[in-house]
Amino acid sequence: MNSAFAPAFAGFGTGLSLIVAIGAQNAFVLRQGIRRDAVLAVVGICALSDAVLIALGVGGVGAVVVAWPAALTVVGWIGGVFLLGYGALAARRVVRPAGTALEVEGGAAGSRRRAVLTCLALTWLNPHVYLDTVFLVGSVAADHGPSRWTFGVGAALASLCWFAALGFGARLLGRFLARPAAWRVLDALVATTMIVLGVTLIAGA
Repeated sequence: MNSAFAPAFAGFGTGLSLIVAIGAQNAFVLRQGIRRDAVLAVVGICALSDAVLIALGVGGVGAVVVAWPAALTVVGWIGGVFLLGYGALAARRVVRPAGTALEVEGGAAGSRRRAVLTCLALTWLNPHVYLDTVFLVGSVAADHGPSRWTFGVGAALASLCWFAALGFGARLLGRFLARPAAWRVLDALVATTMIVLGVTLIAGA
């Protein structure tokens, strides 16, 4: 693998592991895709919002590290602990699944305005979105130093690919993601990625 692209691939993997989880936003995008209702607008809002928040995280955390190099140690420990916690929760879902999957059934297609407003609310009013994109992605990106923006581009691309697949591939993904077993597999991958990243951050702090 070309070392110049390594941060981008790392960012892609990190971004994907953070957004591939059962949640209201993913359920909404999948539901809209199944209905074929304002899919392009919804996918665009989710991907663009993540890109903006990731940029804020990479730029904000990175600027703090540049101004105060010792902050990298603090950010590394805090980010590592958060990632280990996320990984532990995902691992727990693998061992003790709730037995549920994404609920994608719903009523008839609504207005584009309603879909857009709902999508904006689920994205910008969700505290976990800020934790995932601004803090966690920002803290992992800071560990890549000058290549942190390449890392951020990879994370933003992961978001775009995921939401596009979820929205436009909903007819195919709907059946797969409706199975609890599918989310156990995804959670296992997420847990592994999170724990490895968390240990790496703490070790490098």
